[in-house]
Formats: sequence, C-alpha cells, structure tokens
Amino acid sequence: MNIIILFQKEKNPKKGLLAAEYAMLYYLVATLILMFFTYTKLHNPESMLFGRVRILAMTFALWAVYRMLPCRFTRFCRIAAQLALLSWWYPDTYEFNRMFPNLDHLFARCEQWLFGCQPSLLFADFFSHPVFSELMDLGYACYYPLIAVVIVYFFFWRYNEFGRASYVILASFFTYYILYIAIPVAGPQYYYHAVGIEEIARGVFPDVHDWFATHQEAMKSPGYTDGFFYQMVTDAHNAGERPTAAFPSSHVGVSTILLLLLWRVGNTRRLLLWLTPFYALLCLSTVYIYAHYVIDVFGGWISAVLFFLVFYYLYPYIKD
Repeated sequence: MNIIILFQKEKNPKKGLLAAEYAMLYYLVATLILMFFTYTKLHNPESMLFGRVRILAMTFALWAVYRMLPCRFTRFCRIAAQLALLSWWYPDTYEFNRMFPNLDHLFARCEQWLFGCQPSLLFADFFSHPVFSELMDLGYACYYPLIAVVIVYFFFWRYNEFGRASYVILASFFTYYILYIAIPVAGPQYYYHAVGIEEIARGVFPDVHDWFATHQEAMKSPGYTDGFFYQMVTDAHNAGERPTAAFPSSHVGVSTILLLLLWRVGNTRRLLLWLTPFYALLCLSTVYIYAHYVIDVFGGWISAVLFFLVFYYLYPYIKD
C-alpha cells in the first residue's frame, strides 16, 4: 500500500461508530447493567466505573479525530485502540466472577472422567526437555503477535475486509469475556495450587467455593525456567493474569477465528502455511503450561466456529 493512501481523505467517511466500536459499547453497557445489580458486592466498583468512563472518552476522542481527518490511518487508530484495551477488559472479568462460586472442581472431574487423568500434569512431566518447553512457551507467546499479523494483513492487503475482520475479532473477544463472567473457572494453574498437587494426582477434586475471591496464587509454569520464551510468558502472567477465563480457551478460540478469517477471504495460502505451526504450538501450550484443561481447548474450537459464523454474517447489518 502506498503510504500516501493512508492519509488520503475518504470519499464517504463513516459518521457514527465503527462496527468494532459497537461491539465494545454493547459489552460496556451489558457490564454496566450487571454492575448496577451487584454494586455492593464488587470489590473495586469505583475503579471499574471510572475505567469505563475513560474508555468512552478515548473512543469518542478518536472518533472526533477521525471526523476531522477521515482517512485510513485514523480509522486504523480507532481499531488499534480497541484491540489494545482488551488487556484492560480481561482482568475486569475477574472482578465479576469472583462474586460467584468457583466451578473448577467440575471441570477437573470431567477431565478425569474423559481421560482417566489430568492431561496437563502428565503432558508437562513427560515432555520436559528444554527445547520442547521453549517451543510450548513460544507458541503461547505468539498469541498477540498472531492477532497483530492478521489485523495488519487485512489493513494493508485486504482493506475491503478490514472492518469485518476487526469486528469479528473484537466481538468474539467480548463474547468470551461474557462467558468468563458467567462461568467462573480459574484453570489448572490456580486450582491445582489451591488444592495441592498430591490431592490432584490422587483424583481428589474438592469444591473450593469462593477461594479465588481473595487468592490469586498460581503454580509455577513447568519447563525450562532459564528459557527466553519461558521468561516472556512468566512476565506476561505476572503482569496481568487472574484466576479467570479458563473455559472456553480464548487463546484457542481467537487464534482459530484468525485462521478462519484468512481462509474465508482466499488467496492466503502462503500466510496460512506460515501461521499454522504457531497456531498448533499455541493450542498445545495452553495445556502444557497449566493454563487450561483439555476440555477448555475443545470449547475454544467449538466456540470459535460458532462465533465466526455468527459475527461474520452479522457484520453486513452493522457495516462500517
């Protein structure tokens, strides 16, 4: 794309919000309604409310900039801002689901019933070689770069589909966040630590009730602790991870949606071939590092197909 095109004034600029911004707004309103009914039970309601006010202010400020200079660059800034804010919205789900009883014991029991064991424990123990460990951590660390690559690809090489792709991605994220509020599952890294590895290995999966409302301690990630990608994943975990968002796996779900978007537009075989190995590593890594149960991965695949079909074909009704 010629750099000049980025700043050329659009002939028919969008007057209102973009479809991706509407996805954020619907989620914001839905969570505000939930806050209204649970305000006295929330731990940090004032900060949650103020955060939403700031997001609204930023969204409308970027809209105003776009209206003054309607071009591809300012449109991209609006989408990029919403994607960047996902890191704020994610821990916000914990503030809601910590009010509800934890369900990890049900998921761990289901895992035991399906496989006769806890696959994440055996997976990490059996494949403990530093090279394999680093590959797993590389896969997990590729999550946000994969999103960035696909977004940039659509913006520069499939601009006519850029609005739809960004809408599908953001709408899927916010739908996952709604599920995380409604289904309070912390994942093996938190549940195993709370119960104790010895009990888990014996097949004992007690109900921890509201333990995670006040505890955020997690197991140390397995693997090669001196590895570059191991440290990267550990640092990211320490910066923003919470005992939430285990089922279904949004890492698996969103990365699957990215590949479906590329497959749908066609003529992306080379890019798909490049991204597929990282996608496979990412799916495996979610179980390897204790972030998810295997059934979370299955849930990620199923939900990805469902979300993709719904939001891809819903887009024309709220087209940018």
